[in-house]
Amino acid sequence: MKKILVIDDEPAIRALLSKILEREGFFVITASDGKEGMKLFIKDPVDLVITDLIMPEKEGMEVIMELKKKYPGVPVIAISGGGLNTPESYLNTAKLLGVSAVLEKPVRKEKFLEVVRHALK
Repeated sequence: MKKILVIDDEPAIRALLSKILEREGFFVITASDGKEGMKLFIKDPVDLVITDLIMPEKEGMEVIMELKKKYPGVPVIAISGGGLNTPESYLNTAKLLGVSAVLEKPVRKEKFLEVVRHALK
């Protein structure tokens, strides 16, 4: 069973993504910000990290950079609904950092699962 870490500061988004993934047979761990997410990852590495980009404590960009530096083999999917800028600007930056895929919020279930399966190959 593949383990996936979902990092998002919005409880409703965390719950939704977790529910979708668990229904597909994945084991899901969640974190409310990048700081908590990295602690969980270091304690128990996962097969895939899905992270929001704009969060308190430690933003998704920082999580991506740390993962790519210390754990370059782990696939990462970046998601964003934007913030002060459009979601595209944040997601384009995440692409430059080497994420496996990017998704704009709100995510569509079918597209989300397609991207997850591809990242885990």
